Amino acid sequence: MESPVHLLRRVLRPALLAGLLAGSLAFGGEPGAPELDNGYLRLGFDKLASYKFIPPAFDPAADPKAVPPTGDEQIPATVKAWGGRKAVVTGFMLPVKMDGGLVTEFLLVKDPMLCCYGVMPNMNEWVVVRMNPGAGVKPLMDVPISFYGELKVGAMYENGYMTGVYLLAGEKMGEVK
Repeated sequence: MESPVHLLRRVLRPALLAGLLAGSLAFGGEPGAPELDNGYLRLGFDKLASYKFIPPAFDPAADPKAVPPTGDEQIPATVKAWGGRKAVVTGFMLPVKMDGGLVTEFLLVKDPMLCCYGVMPNMNEWVVVRMNPGAGVKPLMDVPISFYGELKVGAMYENGYMTGVYLLAGEKMGEVK
């Protein structure tokens, strides 16, 4: 009789290899093509964080008029091509700005234990979501939620510090699929 460990290895190894070949599990290569959801690219963190991104170091002595290094050369061409397109991303809300009891800006992170409570995520493991005017949402944390909007890909700065590589102009919140 085959042990459970050997059975799992025998069954899962071909599935894992098939997934790698299909691009569904990217480890440093180009991510596979995302599915479409009513015209929106369905982008999970398996795709958004499928490559290593090391943010450029902040240099306080740098010329304030000079363009800071962006790290954009680290972002795969496939990922850059998603910029300017409609996308839906699922993750966990970490509110940043509120107005009238509604969240207007937040980080959407892949894991609720990232940021404040555990390990600092890599810069490509969160999406800054800025809800369109009048489209604020109720704070909803500790449960996965999906947000729809236009995705921007590339370095973002605030007060001289890099704050992210993904920005979603949030249109609406949707159901997790």
